Amino acid sequence: MQGQKHFTDKEITHFRLSERVPVHNFYRRLAELVDWRFLYEETQALYSHTGQPSLDPVVFFKLVLVGRLENLVSDRRLVEYCALRLDILYFLGYEVDEELPWHSTISRTRQLYPAQIFEQLFDHVFAQCVAQGLVAGDTQAVDSAPIKASASLKSMQEKQPAHADTPPSAAVLTAPAHQLRKEATRQANRQAAPGALGATHTKARLLSNKTHYSTTDPDARVSVKPGKARALNYLCSLAVDTAYGVISHAQADFADSRDSVHLPNLVRCLQPRLRAQGLHWHELLADAGYANGSNYAFLEERGITPWIPVFGQYKAEIEGFTYDLETDAYTCSAGKRLPFQKYDTSADGSWLKIYWAAYQDCHHCPLKSACVPTARRKQLTRTAYDPAYRRAWARQQSRQGQVMRRKRQSTVEPVFGTLIHHYGLRRVGTRGKASAQKTMLLAAIAYNLKKLLKHHPRKSCAIALALPLPPPLPPFFELRTRRMVVSRKLNKITPTKRAGVLQQPPPYK
Repeated sequence: MQGQKHFTDKEITHFRLSERVPVHNFYRRLAELVDWRFLYEETQALYSHTGQPSLDPVVFFKLVLVGRLENLVSDRRLVEYCALRLDILYFLGYEVDEELPWHSTISRTRQLYPAQIFEQLFDHVFAQCVAQGLVAGDTQAVDSAPIKASASLKSMQEKQPAHADTPPSAAVLTAPAHQLRKEATRQANRQAAPGALGATHTKARLLSNKTHYSTTDPDARVSVKPGKARALNYLCSLAVDTAYGVISHAQADFADSRDSVHLPNLVRCLQPRLRAQGLHWHELLADAGYANGSNYAFLEERGITPWIPVFGQYKAEIEGFTYDLETDAYTCSAGKRLPFQKYDTSADGSWLKIYWAAYQDCHHCPLKSACVPTARRKQLTRTAYDPAYRRAWARQQSRQGQVMRRKRQSTVEPVFGTLIHHYGLRRVGTRGKASAQKTMLLAAIAYNLKKLLKHHPRKSCAIALALPLPPPLPPFFELRTRRMVVSRKLNKITPTKRAGVLQQPPPYK
């Protein structure tokens, strides 16, 4: 007989949510894993002692973490999704018939809480990872990636010339007049150049962070990545421990600067966090984007070995010149000295050391026509951090340097891909650098929490059993020594087979 299921929408009077959520459920285990009560004390100063009760701080942080764990960026979709999941309702502490907070309440609470509270929650989860043995601390891999901002290039407007009475808060909306004129001339020459891509289009615009800003999100910056279109982005910098891939630091930066600029701030924040957990940081892995003489010296001063490939056209040796470390001078192939003369700065502000030879030495040198045919003397420009560069170059060429490069690629780059595609970090849904910092911290917290729940430490069980002694072997199976074998060969003693029974030889005397 064919059965048919009929649905009756009846009211159930006896229902307990905890009985419907299995013990091994992810969110039930997560609710028991973290002690969330410290958030009440951290957020107490942000509220008044009068008025209507606000959204529970623990409920807010649980809600936004569910959004990252379920890859939901929109607060509206987050509330709708949580209402359909019994395990999430149990995790939040809501009954089936209770209404969840409005999406606007979540947004306003996110703006109310400063980024320091998000960092304290990150430190709390990170400490649990350390307690479970997921963090070694001695080697950290660092990398960065652009994250799309919640703004479009159509919102870009030209900056206005700054005046003497311009307030500091309007620095993003204004720029020096000479800088605007210089940039306008450069853009005009670029558009007039033949073959400029898109220059003849009626809506073509040359956008620059020096001359334009976004009215939607003034902190967002125009940046471009190879193979990607220009967009308004933020820069997400991550530090990942190489033991189990736990994120040890996350920060939001402006996307119009090089990665090497943000490394000192990252180290100043990460090193105290590791020391607070009793961990010592010895090695840093990064790509060539972090290569900088000041970074090399900065890390070595703090006792950290930088495994960062040398970037650019740096050469440890100059062809035709030898360097004397004691006198800090170069000697050319003709035997003329080029002593150190002065310090200088490059276009990006890095320090340089200038060496040049005496005019009389170069003027009477037979190699002048091939060495410096138009200049009065030979001049060499070297970085002021040349010793640190030489050490980095030697590490890069070693076999251990190749091992560290592969370790960095297999540690931090997969973490970025996971955060972008599975933890809602493909776009920053909020506006402002501080809000972007909160978003990146939430994604990192969710990632570490899932790492923590999936970790199952190996428990070795040692059991000692008292076994009885084995019975004695029969005489036929007794061990034969070398002396016994030799004696048997001499006496030609061989067992005989009688009636199917193997007869034993006489005992050895």
